[in-house]
Amino acid sequence: MDNTQINSLADRVISSAQGVTREEALALMQAEDMDALCDAADRIRKAFHGCYFDSCSIVNARSGMCGEDCKWCAQTGRHDTGCATYNFIEEDRALDAAHLNEEVGISRFSLVTSGRAVSDRDLDNFIKIYERLASETDLHLCASMGLLSESALARLRKAGVERYHCNMETSRRMWDKLCTTHTQEDKRRTIEAARRQGMTICSGGIIGMGETAEDRVDFAIMLREMDVDSVPMNILNPIKGTPLENTPLIPEEDIVRCAAVWRFILPKQTIRFAGGRGRLSEANMRRIFTGGIDGAIMGDMLTTIGNTVEKDKEMLSSLHLEFNPHPSS
Repeated sequence: MDNTQINSLADRVISSAQGVTREEALALMQAEDMDALCDAADRIRKAFHGCYFDSCSIVNARSGMCGEDCKWCAQTGRHDTGCATYNFIEEDRALDAAHLNEEVGISRFSLVTSGRAVSDRDLDNFIKIYERLASETDLHLCASMGLLSESALARLRKAGVERYHCNMETSRRMWDKLCTTHTQEDKRRTIEAARRQGMTICSGGIIGMGETAEDRVDFAIMLREMDVDSVPMNILNPIKGTPLENTPLIPEEDIVRCAAVWRFILPKQTIRFAGGRGRLSEANMRRIFTGGIDGAIMGDMLTTIGNTVEKDKEMLSSLHLEFNPHPSS
């Protein structure tokens, strides 16, 4: 696909507010001029999201001890990874992390738990944290707690959770090769239940797990069909002890290209760079932030968060991106 065709597609996406077709996305995956592709993707990003950059942060509220068999994950008990294990984060520690994130300007905050789902009894502990977060901070609150029942999701919504996160992870073709203990349909049902409870939806996945360019396109189209609101793009970090520990790292160029093509497919969604972004060179980090991406997961729960986020903010400022939530978010 030449530069004229790339720009013509971008113009159409902007005027119609509709993403490209599967065939067009596959052609974009083969485009030779990476800068032309990224520049066109960035025009789409600016048209739908302006110069606002959506920031969020997560805290690991339950670690390890998971009975699922996801091949990429360090937290399943089926893999010997040396992962830290604990059942609940201390309430004050979660609040401290939230306040720290708020102080440096991050707009969204989520508790993330390992395991298939949080039980109703255990959910009580997390509800208490969310109620405090809602009353003591101005953060937009998110949750990622597995395959919850609709009644549990209703409790989270009442406690102040605005967005539910449940990654679809990969294409339909790849799923059975990577997980057998639950299905994408299980995830879809959870997402639909969260939406019925008035939550917006965050659902993305991981690239670099052995999938093809076609899988990456099909995955983004699936998320478009599901009408999710936020799409985290994670890069596989092959973890020793997992079945994917020897998976070759995908080239940085493939990461940048994927983000740009996803913007053509998902013009209206927030596409946020998530896990694995630290392996990119500064040049490619700048290119991806001016190549369609309009959000990121930032920082962590440690005291170094200010330095980490300040570095991100300096880069975003140099790229004329505003470190604030979009007015409509």
